[in-house]
Amino acid sequence: MRIDIPYGPDVLHADLDWARLLGTLVVPPAPSAEDPVEAVRRALDNPIGQSEPLRARVKPGEKILVVVSDQFRQTRADVVLPVLLDELRKGGGAEDNVHVLFATGIHRPPEPDEQARVLGAEMYARLRARLHVHDPFDSSQLVRLGVTSRGTPVLINRLALDADRVIATGAVVFHYFAGFGGGRKSIVPGIAGAETIAHNHALNLHPRQDTLDPAVRTGALDGNPVAEDMFEAARLVPVDSIVNTVLDREGRVAGVFAGELDAAHRAGAEFARGLFSVTITEQADLVIATSGDARNFVQAHKALHNAWQAMKPGGRIAFVAHCNEGLGGEQFVKWLRLRTREAIFGGLRRQSEINGQTALSSLEKCPSAIFVTQLSDEDTRLLGARKAESLDAALSLARQDLGGVSDPTAYLMPHASYSVPFPPA
Repeated sequence: MRIDIPYGPDVLHADLDWARLLGTLVVPPAPSAEDPVEAVRRALDNPIGQSEPLRARVKPGEKILVVVSDQFRQTRADVVLPVLLDELRKGGGAEDNVHVLFATGIHRPPEPDEQARVLGAEMYARLRARLHVHDPFDSSQLVRLGVTSRGTPVLINRLALDADRVIATGAVVFHYFAGFGGGRKSIVPGIAGAETIAHNHALNLHPRQDTLDPAVRTGALDGNPVAEDMFEAARLVPVDSIVNTVLDREGRVAGVFAGELDAAHRAGAEFARGLFSVTITEQADLVIATSGDARNFVQAHKALHNAWQAMKPGGRIAFVAHCNEGLGGEQFVKWLRLRTREAIFGGLRRQSEINGQTALSSLEKCPSAIFVTQLSDEDTRLLGARKAESLDAALSLARQDLGGVSDPTAYLMPHASYSVPFPPA
């Protein structure tokens, strides 16, 4: 069998004649909205979980806060914002009373040019005087609202409490420990304090063992302690409504979901599940996967995580990951340099951080992976992975590792970042 698989801007080829292919795990291209502006307008006209549209609830003179994702999340806020402002205007909401807050979580703040790319040039120019960037470490920005039932102290940007109306925008995508992005995640971690974020993220660790909590998983909002804690904390903020997009693989608007914080988010999550999940009847000994155009390993990790879900315990992943910009930053590398799962668990229990969570997940999965990559040998070793010079060489190493397996099986995942395998219910 001849394999063709994307590798950055190129395509790699290899022969696989020793494993039985169970299938190619790929979701069909999502139908993008013919008119994304009209899709946003229809969603605002028919809010989910609310009896009347936003324009009927807005009152003249209200101070309105719109929460938008930062430069690390593609949401098409440039499409959503003009329609949202028009909706507010129809209800009597003056644009001069609209402020925008970038939900950074613990990411670095967006530079002005990045803010303009997120909002679009026109919106950036119109709203520039009323743009704010969340800083989770600045106590003067934060208000303590209470503590969740799981003990998470809830500190939230005071702009959300000072506003008469809070509208959260974002995108609904699978997330490997929050279940889904969008919705509640715009508030926690989006505009939460570092202490809140750390305690919430630490809930993906097993409370008594040095292992990840199996209840914390992709696509799970219920029964997932991280997702449930996020929602409990977000409910302490008076979020009037959300406007969430679901984007296709090309970043185009495939669906728009507006309305009540939980109901609209769940509708978006089910739509995203239908677009990007693949049901498998069994796991395979070998998974051949690519991270597409991911420029660093932190971006590529999502594809590796998805491939891992399709792999049998003890199996192998031939992982094609361009990663021409390296691992993804010093904050991630510092966790990898702790070397062992035990050391990372210890560090995360003292101070949880998303880079540490990703490092822990990486050290769990990378020893099963054979990379075809532009990562240096040193960076590949730091991940606990092996590196091959070609896809053929990676498959040869995988065959050696699986030598004791009779009739080995395989999956091909040419778009692993977007295709999420799930066993049948």
